[in-house]
Amino acid sequence: MPERPLSLTHVRPLFRWFGVGARTPDLATAPRGSNENGSLERYASESRRDLLAAICTFLLEHELAIHPANLTLAWQAFSGASPGLARRIAGRTASGEKVTQQWLDEVGAESGAGPSQEDLQGMFDALDQGVRQFTRSTTAARSATSEYQTDLGRHLLELEEVGQAKEMVSRLASLAQAMAARTRQTETELQAREQEAKSLRRRLGKARRDAERDHLTGLPNRRAFEAELDRQYTEAAAAREPLSLAFCDIDHFKRINDTHGHEAGDRVLKVIAQVLARSSNDNCHVSRHGGEEFVLLFRGLTPSEAKARLDRAREDLAARRLLNRDTNEPFGQITFSAGVASVVAHANPREALKVADDALYRAKQGGRNQVLVA
Repeated sequence: MPERPLSLTHVRPLFRWFGVGARTPDLATAPRGSNENGSLERYASESRRDLLAAICTFLLEHELAIHPANLTLAWQAFSGASPGLARRIAGRTASGEKVTQQWLDEVGAESGAGPSQEDLQGMFDALDQGVRQFTRSTTAARSATSEYQTDLGRHLLELEEVGQAKEMVSRLASLAQAMAARTRQTETELQAREQEAKSLRRRLGKARRDAERDHLTGLPNRRAFEAELDRQYTEAAAAREPLSLAFCDIDHFKRINDTHGHEAGDRVLKVIAQVLARSSNDNCHVSRHGGEEFVLLFRGLTPSEAKARLDRAREDLAARRLLNRDTNEPFGQITFSAGVASVVAHANPREALKVADDALYRAKQGGRNQVLVA
């Protein structure tokens, strides 16, 4: 049976544990009284709840994925950090149009509201730490109530054995029975909270994986590539193994979008991703770097060997005759250009990335549909 998604009633109490969605209270409108600090704390807590409710409602009502990019965009819109984004969302919903994932991605890219790699990692770490703490707390509390219930049960038996006890003993027994019932109820509630925490941890793990995956092509994204580049650079340098990097760019991709539309362009991107992914194995990492750019890491291959593998993929793609399924019009020959560089030949992997990009630029300037080694 598929796992039921978290509803707003499940999400709200869990996120309040984590302190997520905090907003700075407006001191001019915050309630004042004899205990001003306490009032401000309550006002800040209510503001966090309101902000989180707005974010959750927005994502759920528009059937948007719960992943870090969407959470960040929603936070920027509803916290006041990006008034322009908030106005565009409000205008679209007021006109009765649905906020689709594609529209939100485009608006987010235009507004520059996308999360940085540091922001994403910080969100993941904070959320993961909150879930861990919540799980530890509920487990410890459930254990304590279970032990307390056992002790109460034992004392109840002792009290019941005193048949001629005074009225006070009878009252104590009644009170103990009520307390035992309450602890049983508390233990049941704690078990439910613990299961919610486990479910959220599973979702957090999925969100972490989704954050490193390009939603269009299914390939690892730029964030995943940068982590993989650093790791493989360190390992290859230590093992004195070749490590080559290739920067690929689709030739005349803007022309494809302008002629056939963005949806058709997206399908072309998927085809090219599939062609490049055939090169992927334990020693080859393929990622979408952004837009029409792809990047590949070849562990154990020299730049000339990596070029030979890329040339085979390029020729395979160029030999295909792709049709726009919406219009039955041919796309024409689809090709890509690429630049290849040795990563371990440079002081740091970012230098190798720039050198490969320079080689790609020369391939473009030299007529496209070719792979050049730096």
